[in-house]
Amino acid sequence: MDASELAAIASRLRAAGCVFAEDEAALLVEAGGDLEASIARRVEGEPLEVILGWAGFRGLRVHVAPGVFVPRARTGVLVDQALAHATRGAVVVELCAGVAAVAAALVHEAPRLEVYAAEIDPAAVRVARRNIAAERVFAGDLYAALPDALRGTIDILIANAPYVPTSEIANMPPEAREHEPLVALDGGADGLGVQRRVIAGARDWLSPGGVLLIETSRRQADATVALMRDVGLDATWTHDDETDGTAAVGRA
Repeated sequence: MDASELAAIASRLRAAGCVFAEDEAALLVEAGGDLEASIARRVEGEPLEVILGWAGFRGLRVHVAPGVFVPRARTGVLVDQALAHATRGAVVVELCAGVAAVAAALVHEAPRLEVYAAEIDPAAVRVARRNIAAERVFAGDLYAALPDALRGTIDILIANAPYVPTSEIANMPPEAREHEPLVALDGGADGLGVQRRVIAGARDWLSPGGVLLIETSRRQADATVALMRDVGLDATWTHDDETDGTAAVGRA
Protein backbone atom coordinates (compact mmCIF):
# COMPACT_ATOMS: atom_id res chain seq x y z
CA MET A 1 0.00 0.00 0.00
CA ASP A 2 1.40 3.38 -0.99
CA ALA A 3 1.38 6.56 1.07
CA SER A 4 -1.60 8.06 -0.73
CA GLU A 5 -3.78 5.03 0.00
CA LEU A 6 -2.77 5.07 3.66
CA ALA A 7 -3.51 8.80 3.81
CA ALA A 8 -6.96 8.18 2.33
CA ILE A 9 -7.74 5.63 5.06
CA ALA A 10 -6.51 8.03 7.72
CA SER A 11 -8.73 10.75 6.26
CA ARG A 12 -11.79 8.51 6.59
CA LEU A 13 -10.91 7.67 10.18
CA ARG A 14 -10.26 11.31 11.06
CA ALA A 15 -13.64 12.30 9.63
CA ALA A 16 -15.22 9.72 11.95
CA GLY A 17 -13.54 11.37 14.96
CA CYS A 18 -10.43 9.22 15.37
CA VAL A 19 -7.81 11.49 16.96
CA PHE A 20 -4.82 9.29 16.05
CA ALA A 21 -6.06 8.51 12.56
CA GLU A 22 -2.66 7.97 10.93
CA ASP A 23 -1.52 5.54 13.61
CA GLU A 24 -4.82 3.67 13.49
CA ALA A 25 -4.73 3.42 9.70
CA ALA A 26 -1.27 1.87 9.85
CA LEU A 27 -2.37 -0.66 12.48
CA LEU A 28 -5.45 -1.69 10.50
CA VAL A 29 -3.33 -2.24 7.39
CA GLU A 30 -0.77 -4.20 9.41
CA ALA A 31 -3.51 -6.44 10.82
CA GLY A 32 -4.41 -7.76 7.37
CA GLY A 33 -7.70 -9.50 6.73
CA ASP A 34 -10.66 -7.64 5.26
CA LEU A 35 -9.34 -4.09 5.45
CA GLU A 36 -12.51 -2.45 4.19
CA ALA A 37 -14.59 -4.27 6.80
CA SER A 38 -12.16 -3.23 9.53
CA ILE A 39 -12.29 0.40 8.44
CA ALA A 40 -16.09 0.29 8.40
CA ARG A 41 -16.17 -1.16 11.94
CA ARG A 42 -13.87 1.59 13.19
CA VAL A 43 -15.87 4.33 11.45
CA GLU A 44 -18.97 2.96 13.17
CA GLY A 45 -17.23 3.46 16.53
CA GLU A 46 -16.07 -0.02 17.46
CA PRO A 47 -12.92 0.14 19.61
CA LEU A 48 -9.72 -0.19 17.58
CA GLU A 49 -8.37 -2.75 20.03
CA VAL A 50 -11.34 -5.06 19.50
CA ILE A 51 -10.94 -4.87 15.74
CA LEU A 52 -7.24 -5.67 16.03
CA GLY A 53 -7.80 -8.38 18.64
CA TRP A 54 -5.26 -6.90 21.05
CA ALA A 55 -4.62 -3.89 23.27
CA GLY A 56 -1.24 -2.40 24.01
CA PHE A 57 -0.50 -2.51 27.74
CA ARG A 58 2.96 -1.87 29.19
CA GLY A 59 4.66 -3.04 26.01
CA LEU A 60 2.54 -6.20 25.69
CA ARG A 61 -0.11 -7.02 23.15
CA VAL A 62 -2.87 -8.27 25.43
CA HIS A 63 -5.66 -10.31 23.84
CA VAL A 64 -9.11 -8.70 23.76
CA ALA A 65 -12.38 -9.63 22.05
CA PRO A 66 -15.79 -8.12 21.32
CA GLY A 67 -17.79 -7.38 24.45
CA VAL A 68 -14.91 -7.20 26.94
CA PHE A 69 -13.40 -4.28 28.83
CA VAL A 70 -10.38 -2.88 26.98
CA PRO A 71 -7.37 -2.33 29.28
CA ARG A 72 -6.42 1.33 29.83
CA ALA A 73 -2.89 2.66 30.15
CA ARG A 74 -3.78 4.28 33.48
CA THR A 75 -4.25 0.85 35.03
CA GLY A 76 -0.49 0.45 34.80
CA VAL A 77 -0.38 2.28 38.15
CA LEU A 78 -1.52 -1.00 39.73
CA VAL A 79 1.38 -2.85 38.12
CA ASP A 80 3.85 -0.23 39.38
CA GLN A 81 2.49 -0.44 42.90
CA ALA A 82 2.49 -4.22 42.88
CA LEU A 83 6.11 -4.29 41.76
CA ALA A 84 7.01 -1.75 44.44
CA HIS A 85 5.54 -3.94 47.19
CA ALA A 86 6.40 -7.39 45.84
CA THR A 87 9.03 -9.71 47.25
CA ARG A 88 10.37 -12.77 45.47
CA GLY A 89 7.73 -15.50 45.29
CA ALA A 90 4.90 -13.27 46.52
CA VAL A 91 1.35 -14.47 45.90
CA VAL A 92 -0.56 -11.94 43.79
CA VAL A 93 -4.27 -12.03 42.92
CA GLU A 94 -6.02 -9.69 40.50
CA LEU A 95 -9.76 -9.41 41.20
CA CYS A 96 -12.16 -7.81 38.69
CA ALA A 97 -9.44 -8.83 36.28
CA GLY A 98 -11.24 -8.44 32.97
CA VAL A 99 -8.85 -9.92 30.42
CA ALA A 100 -6.14 -10.08 33.15
CA ALA A 101 -3.95 -7.34 31.71
CA VAL A 102 -2.42 -6.51 35.10
CA ALA A 103 -1.74 -10.17 35.83
CA ALA A 104 -0.19 -10.62 32.37
CA ALA A 105 2.08 -7.61 32.88
CA LEU A 106 3.23 -8.93 36.25
CA VAL A 107 3.94 -12.38 34.84
CA HIS A 108 6.01 -10.71 32.12
CA GLU A 109 7.82 -8.17 34.31
CA ALA A 110 8.28 -10.26 37.48
CA PRO A 111 8.10 -13.95 36.50
CA ARG A 112 9.03 -15.14 39.99
CA LEU A 113 5.72 -13.95 41.40
CA GLU A 114 2.85 -16.42 41.85
CA VAL A 115 0.08 -14.63 39.95
CA TYR A 116 -3.64 -15.44 39.72
CA ALA A 117 -6.69 -13.63 38.34
CA ALA A 118 -10.44 -13.77 38.97
CA GLU A 119 -13.30 -12.38 36.89
CA ILE A 120 -17.08 -12.73 36.85
CA ASP A 121 -17.80 -12.07 33.15
CA PRO A 122 -17.57 -15.33 31.13
CA ALA A 123 -16.42 -13.59 27.94
CA ALA A 124 -13.58 -11.88 29.78
CA VAL A 125 -12.61 -15.13 31.53
CA ARG A 126 -12.20 -16.84 28.16
CA VAL A 127 -9.87 -14.10 26.97
CA ALA A 128 -7.98 -13.90 30.27
CA ARG A 129 -7.13 -17.58 29.88
CA ARG A 130 -5.27 -16.63 26.71
CA ASN A 131 -3.30 -13.89 28.46
CA ILE A 132 -2.03 -15.93 31.43
CA ALA A 133 -1.98 -19.66 32.18
CA ALA A 134 -5.58 -20.85 32.02
CA GLU A 135 -5.36 -22.69 35.36
CA ARG A 136 -4.44 -19.41 37.06
CA VAL A 137 -7.74 -17.73 36.04
CA PHE A 138 -10.78 -18.30 38.26
CA ALA A 139 -14.38 -17.57 37.24
CA GLY A 140 -16.81 -16.09 39.73
CA ASP A 141 -17.84 -13.14 41.85
CA LEU A 142 -14.86 -11.62 43.71
CA TYR A 143 -13.63 -13.89 46.54
CA ALA A 144 -16.20 -16.59 45.75
CA ALA A 145 -14.10 -17.35 42.67
CA LEU A 146 -10.94 -18.10 44.65
CA PRO A 147 -9.88 -21.50 45.98
CA ASP A 148 -9.96 -21.60 49.78
CA ALA A 149 -6.26 -22.52 49.82
CA LEU A 150 -5.48 -18.87 48.98
CA ARG A 151 -7.28 -17.56 52.04
CA GLY A 152 -4.82 -15.69 54.28
CA THR A 153 -1.92 -16.17 51.87
CA ILE A 154 -2.28 -13.32 49.37
CA ASP A 155 0.61 -10.88 49.62
CA ILE A 156 -0.70 -8.44 47.01
CA LEU A 157 -4.41 -8.21 46.27
CA ILE A 158 -5.26 -6.07 43.24
CA ALA A 159 -8.67 -4.87 42.06
CA ASN A 160 -9.60 -2.73 39.10
CA ALA A 161 -13.21 -2.69 40.27
CA PRO A 162 -15.64 -0.52 38.28
CA TYR A 163 -15.81 2.94 39.82
CA VAL A 164 -17.99 5.03 37.49
CA PRO A 165 -21.19 6.15 39.29
CA THR A 166 -24.30 4.74 37.62
CA SER A 167 -25.61 8.20 36.75
CA GLU A 168 -22.41 9.00 34.83
CA ILE A 169 -22.36 5.96 32.55
CA ALA A 170 -24.37 7.86 29.94
CA ASN A 171 -21.61 10.49 29.76
CA MET A 172 -18.87 7.99 28.95
CA PRO A 173 -17.40 7.83 25.42
CA PRO A 174 -19.51 5.70 23.04
CA GLU A 175 -16.66 3.24 22.62
CA ALA A 176 -17.03 2.33 26.29
CA ARG A 177 -20.74 2.55 26.96
CA GLU A 178 -21.80 0.86 23.70
CA HIS A 179 -19.12 -1.82 23.39
CA GLU A 180 -17.98 -2.74 26.90
CA PRO A 181 -19.98 -4.72 29.48
CA LEU A 182 -21.86 -2.71 32.08
CA VAL A 183 -20.51 -4.96 34.82
CA ALA A 184 -17.02 -3.60 34.07
CA LEU A 185 -18.09 0.05 34.18
CA ASP A 186 -20.89 0.57 36.71
CA GLY A 187 -19.69 1.14 40.27
CA GLY A 188 -23.13 1.79 41.74
CA ALA A 189 -24.72 4.99 43.00
CA ASP A 190 -21.47 6.58 44.23
CA GLY A 191 -19.05 4.51 42.16
CA LEU A 192 -17.77 2.69 45.25
CA GLY A 193 -20.20 -0.23 45.44
CA VAL A 194 -17.85 -2.97 44.20
CA GLN A 195 -14.87 -1.42 45.99
CA ARG A 196 -16.76 -1.72 49.28
CA ARG A 197 -17.21 -5.45 48.72
CA VAL A 198 -13.55 -5.93 47.80
CA ILE A 199 -12.37 -3.99 50.83
CA ALA A 200 -14.80 -5.67 53.24
CA GLY A 201 -13.41 -9.11 52.43
CA ALA A 202 -9.76 -8.24 51.94
CA ARG A 203 -8.41 -8.93 55.42
CA ASP A 204 -9.63 -12.54 55.35
CA TRP A 205 -7.56 -13.18 52.23
CA LEU A 206 -4.46 -11.06 52.78
CA SER A 207 -1.35 -12.49 54.39
CA PRO A 208 0.03 -10.67 57.48
CA GLY A 209 1.43 -7.42 56.12
CA GLY A 210 -0.28 -8.02 52.77
CA VAL A 211 -1.21 -5.10 50.52
CA LEU A 212 -4.51 -4.22 48.85
CA LEU A 213 -4.31 -2.12 45.66
CA ILE A 214 -7.45 -0.63 44.10
CA GLU A 215 -7.65 1.59 41.03
CA THR A 216 -9.83 4.62 41.65
CA SER A 217 -10.11 8.22 40.47
CA ARG A 218 -8.50 11.26 42.05
CA ARG A 219 -11.97 12.51 42.89
CA GLN A 220 -12.85 9.30 44.73
CA ALA A 221 -9.42 8.46 46.15
CA ASP A 222 -10.02 9.87 49.63
CA ALA A 223 -13.28 7.94 49.89
CA THR A 224 -11.60 4.69 48.82
CA VAL A 225 -8.83 5.25 51.38
CA ALA A 226 -11.42 5.93 54.09
CA LEU A 227 -13.12 2.62 53.32
CA MET A 228 -9.78 0.84 53.70
CA ARG A 229 -9.09 2.53 57.01
CA ASP A 230 -12.55 1.58 58.26
CA VAL A 231 -11.55 -2.10 58.08
CA GLY A 232 -8.21 -1.49 59.78
CA LEU A 233 -5.87 -1.13 56.82
CA ASP A 234 -3.07 1.43 56.89
CA ALA A 235 -4.05 3.27 53.72
CA THR A 236 -3.07 6.09 51.40
CA TRP A 237 -3.32 6.81 47.67
CA THR A 238 -0.93 7.59 44.85
CA HIS A 239 -1.24 9.15 41.40
CA ASP A 240 0.77 8.67 38.21
CA ASP A 241 0.82 11.94 36.27
CA GLU A 242 2.07 10.29 33.09
CA THR A 243 -0.86 7.87 32.71
CA ASP A 244 -3.36 9.72 34.94
CA GLY A 245 -3.75 6.53 36.96
CA THR A 246 -4.72 6.59 40.64
CA ALA A 247 -4.44 3.75 43.14
CA ALA A 248 -5.48 3.40 46.76
CA VAL A 249 -2.95 1.37 48.75
CA GLY A 250 -3.85 -0.38 52.00
CA ARG A 251 -1.59 -2.60 54.12
CA ALA A 252 -2.88 -5.15 56.58
